[in-house]
Amino acid sequence: MTAIVDAELFIGIISGTSMDGIDCAITKLESGRLCLLASSTVKYPCELRDALFSACSSPTISLSELGQLDISVGKAFADAINQMLDENQINSGAIKAIGSHGQTLFHLPTGEHPFSLQIGDPNTIAERTGITTVADFRRRDMAAGGQGAPLAPLFHQYFFHKRGACRCVLNIGGISNITWLATDADSPPTGFDTGPGNVLMDLWATRWLDKPYDNNGEWAASGDVHQELLQLLLQEPYFSVPSPKSTGRELFNAIWLEERLSGFRLVTPADIQRTLLELTAVSITNAVSESKLANSAPESELLVCGGGAYNGLLMSRLQELLPGMSVSSTQQYGMSPDWIEASTFAWLASRTLKREKIDTGVLTGARHPVILGGVYFA
Repeated sequence: MTAIVDAELFIGIISGTSMDGIDCAITKLESGRLCLLASSTVKYPCELRDALFSACSSPTISLSELGQLDISVGKAFADAINQMLDENQINSGAIKAIGSHGQTLFHLPTGEHPFSLQIGDPNTIAERTGITTVADFRRRDMAAGGQGAPLAPLFHQYFFHKRGACRCVLNIGGISNITWLATDADSPPTGFDTGPGNVLMDLWATRWLDKPYDNNGEWAASGDVHQELLQLLLQEPYFSVPSPKSTGRELFNAIWLEERLSGFRLVTPADIQRTLLELTAVSITNAVSESKLANSAPESELLVCGGGAYNGLLMSRLQELLPGMSVSSTQQYGMSPDWIEASTFAWLASRTLKREKIDTGVLTGARHPVILGGVYFA
């Protein structure tokens, strides 16, 4: 039995834009510090994952299908939590709350009625786990005029800040985002979504390798960058939009990629994969370099988390393209790259239960601080 004394336990759970699994983390908050107690990744059932991909790529599903997906994801999240609690012999009664990000289906931060849709019914999670559940973190921010993303920089500042150090945290999931940590712990971080992370590479690997991703960038390493194609991809208007900004699969998806590949049918699949990796590396480094002007320091560090931290070729390209920064995994700074996002929503849940208003203005454009997330009591 895991002994817990004088501390509060929170669970964070999320499935990101890559949809490669449900990440679940049990965290302990004690004396203002968070540590990771246990973690797990549970794969979606194949049928459910296929349905989610279909809903994202062709977002015209019926209300019946949407409702059933919402409940199905909620059940999958609850099952993942219960399984992790059993495996670690932790009673559900020891958990203060679950912070559930859910599964993003659509994110539209601009227009007349901006919205962000995360599914994974929190009523179902609370009912099946018996644990108070905090969810729907993004929409209150959007109601206050923000883009609803990114929110992870709030946790990056809390966990990785070091007085006097110039640090940038880079999360490479399906989409990539960066966080410049304020040197003053009381000042807010700055950050935004840079564009594609793994999403396009994963789509291409699935098509040609029948695998969900290119392990360690090995397939990409067998190809060459096609410079003409790369320059075309880099013309995407999103890259030149000023921050705050956020994006997702509703922009960077199979349709976006196919439209741009239409004039490059003779390029080998391996060369395209290598070019997609270069797109991720160049778009990230451009964003880091341009935003670094306001965060300059003689020495700076790039802390990488998310699945992209395990892509050796991508990591080496980032270091080559950013010679003035040290590029390394967040593992060296106290937490595995796999668990940053799940821990983020465990930590945010703790803030929500305290009714703490969080200032996201510099990150999302929100007009004023708000309490993020709704509470579904057990």
